[in-house]
Amino acid sequence: MYQILSVAIAITLATSLFICIRWRNLSCTGPTPLSLAAFTAILFTSGLDVGLIMFPLVEFPTYATEAAYSFTNPLAIEFGFWGFLVWAFYFLTTFYFCIVEPRVKLFEIKLIRWINNLIIIATCAFTAFLFLSYAPSYIEGISLSQQYLLVGFIILMAVFSSTDIRYVKLLSLSSSALFIVLTVVMAGSSGASASDYLGSMANLSGYFENIYRFITPISDYHGWYLFWWFAWSIMIGQFVARFVSGLKTWQLLLALLVIPSIAIALWFTTLYYYFANQIPVTDLLRWAMVSLGVIFVINSLDSLIRLYTDNLGLNVETLGRNQYMLGNWLLIVSLVLLYQFTPLKIEWVGLTVIGLYLAIYTLLFQRRKQLSVSQSG
Repeated sequence: MYQILSVAIAITLATSLFICIRWRNLSCTGPTPLSLAAFTAILFTSGLDVGLIMFPLVEFPTYATEAAYSFTNPLAIEFGFWGFLVWAFYFLTTFYFCIVEPRVKLFEIKLIRWINNLIIIATCAFTAFLFLSYAPSYIEGISLSQQYLLVGFIILMAVFSSTDIRYVKLLSLSSSALFIVLTVVMAGSSGASASDYLGSMANLSGYFENIYRFITPISDYHGWYLFWWFAWSIMIGQFVARFVSGLKTWQLLLALLVIPSIAIALWFTTLYYYFANQIPVTDLLRWAMVSLGVIFVINSLDSLIRLYTDNLGLNVETLGRNQYMLGNWLLIVSLVLLYQFTPLKIEWVGLTVIGLYLAIYTLLFQRRKQLSVSQSG
């Protein structure tokens, strides 16, 4: 399974590099272009969830002790699992849906359309399931019934937010601003001086010195992450491509690689300073982290719900608000329970996405003359 994953990653990264060189100055514009600030906020919050906020403090001790990660420091490992290179997956799919799909319309083929939307729905539910699974680690003393109630409420809020693109945009901008505020507050509360903070940040160099190691799974856990990112890749590109506003190809790649990675680096550096200096996180700060994590989950879910309902023509205009909200809430809740009580895994979804990539590559090769004519025109 990991051999398939490694080959898929290599092909994906090579394709991204080829596109950036071959069509570097091609202008990319989606059907609903937004300002760079709004685009950045939607990109950042749609592609991330509560794991970004809460996982590092749980994972740093593992990365500091297990032999598989001994080649560098825990901050570099954590950043490598979340930042920079993995966003090349999203560049490839964003470029595809901006430039290629409008010409070839492969995702209008019935089988591909249904597989794509099943992937979106399954990954959407996995995001909620992940919060359900890790809630006891975030919220001390939470009971099982409270976990289910909280996740049900989060799904309900996400379905409501998805009813209007204005809500999605507002929530993205708000959660991005809150993320910046929390990063500043956490850094200030740590007591770190500017030189201390920069010293902590310097550990990120360990990622770039070993970036080649992150192309293939370092461990089973890293493999799980990479399957997760593959599961996200097509739908995030499909969603984000709508809001690209005239960026050239090389600018789009740079935006996707760098802008989210800056925010991730600042946040992880802050948490790493707490870990390295054994500074306890106060209850107030922990609740702030949980609250922002909840908002991130809602923001991830609403983007995906909005995407698959639009794709399937099952939006508010078609169903009416009440039926739309009830139907989507029941769908996502049911799938969360499937993840909870059956062997269903995100790795299966990731493998399905890799299979869909293979189908798209094959169809594009078959239609290369049509695509060449369209591009020249």
